[in-house]
Amino acid sequence: MSIIKQLIFSLLSTIGFAVLFSIPKDSIFKSGVVGAIGWIGFYISSIYLKSNIAGTFFAAITVGVLGELLARYYKKPATVYIVPGIVPLVPGAGMYYTMLALVENDFFLAANKGTETFFIAAAISIGVIISTSLSKSIKRVKYKN
Repeated sequence: MSIIKQLIFSLLSTIGFAVLFSIPKDSIFKSGVVGAIGWIGFYISSIYLKSNIAGTFFAAITVGVLGELLARYYKKPATVYIVPGIVPLVPGAGMYYTMLALVENDFFLAANKGTETFFIAAAISIGVIISTSLSKSIKRVKYKN
């Protein structure tokens, strides 16, 4: 039951940010589905790999690939699907707890949380870069033949 709740909440949060980012109306639900699938990918892979950073990396690749596929199919920019889709993966709580630890002068906890937050953010960016590069490479090979 927990995975169903997470799927629903990630779908709703992604739809909310899609509306906030002024995504075209016909793409709002689709970007929500991309975000929900990305979050479920994170949830499952972080359980099996026992690492939030690796889970975020694979979820970002999933969001990037789905965004590129939907962008080609519906002839929209990939950012319409990718930007709202990565919102559930963004380590907002990690940033908050890092700043809280700094304010409370707990520098050891701040360093731990800050490092983890930095690596999660890097995993998101590297995952999206890899999926976008892979998409462009496939497109280049496809048009050469």
